Amino acid sequence: MSNLVVLPRIARGRGGRQRGCPDRCPALTQRSRRGTSPISAMRILAAWVLMHLPVPAPAWPQADGRVQLRLDTSEAVAVLAIVAIRQAGLPVPDSAWRRLFASEPYRRLAQREAAMERTFTEQAFREFVLSDDLAARATSLRRTLDAWSSRDLDASARRVLAYLPPDARIRAVVYPVLKPQSNSFVYDVRGDPAIFLSLDPGKSSADFENTVAHELHHIGFASVSPPPDSSASRSSGRIRSAREWMGAFGEGFAMLAAAGGPDTHPHAQSPAEVRKRWDRDMAAFNQDLGKLEAFFLDILAGRLATPEEMRRRGFSFFGVQGPWYTVGYRMAVIIERRYGRAALIASMTDPPRLLARYNAAAGELNAAGTPPLALWSSRLLREISAR
Repeated sequence: MSNLVVLPRIARGRGGRQRGCPDRCPALTQRSRRGTSPISAMRILAAWVLMHLPVPAPAWPQADGRVQLRLDTSEAVAVLAIVAIRQAGLPVPDSAWRRLFASEPYRRLAQREAAMERTFTEQAFREFVLSDDLAARATSLRRTLDAWSSRDLDASARRVLAYLPPDARIRAVVYPVLKPQSNSFVYDVRGDPAIFLSLDPGKSSADFENTVAHELHHIGFASVSPPPDSSASRSSGRIRSAREWMGAFGEGFAMLAAAGGPDTHPHAQSPAEVRKRWDRDMAAFNQDLGKLEAFFLDILAGRLATPEEMRRRGFSFFGVQGPWYTVGYRMAVIIERRYGRAALIASMTDPPRLLARYNAAAGELNAAGTPPLALWSSRLLREISAR
């Protein structure tokens, strides 16, 4: 059993209309005709803000279960409330700013930026919130927030659990946010995991759910300790580094888990151009496997001697959804179809087994006359299996 706590979002009345929304509120749009004073209008708007902003996030559910998940929209709702006040031609009260800056998503975003030694100030954030660009997108952003909030993220978590070891746990909070930078990311995976997703009207609610599922697989995978018989800690530094970089195949595992199985396209819910890009990149599987093999052999041979050299080369394989995704995904699909999901899950935490099982399954496909699949070299398998 899992526990999904959804913090309150903008309330909706009959017919799906936002109840009390300032840009539709008769008390504001018709205040001149009714003789409502600016002070009265301000009180009405302040009441709207208090009524629709989420309450503080509750504590984690205490019930047993493998999933503990929250959706916290408080930062996005606070930003949109301020935008609505501005659109009504009224001054933004200090209480609205305090509610924004006290929201959990904002505070954790500030902590993350500080940890990365990036400049992040309340003044700069105020300027973003009051920008004309944000005001112009407010209506579509409200619709998007409402659509995202309606998705069943609990079901997403249960779907990816099917691709995780039995002892895996998913404990996370999902923050749809509005911020100056439009990037999305996972924060504090091994501490208090959080998924920050920049609110984007171009991202459908189904695509949003798929993205959350992808990140939840990473979080669940990080909750699992390596098998007690793992030899990684006893291996040489070079072998250990190569194996650690093979952990990036987790991007491909997460693509498969988020899709729910090998028979569903990993971008079934994505825009056509995204799906086309993925299919094009998948067509380069054999070449990309060769590039990754060269990377691993360079680590093992000491040609990439420093962590910085490894990072520079290794990060080049991420891209939008580069070889770590595509090669990892195809290996996972081939292993699951040949040996079953349990065998795939057992391989996820054991790089030598992962590559060997892929080679065996792909070798059978090659022998059957399917389009040839590239294989990992016996040299690489031998060297990463060394104690």
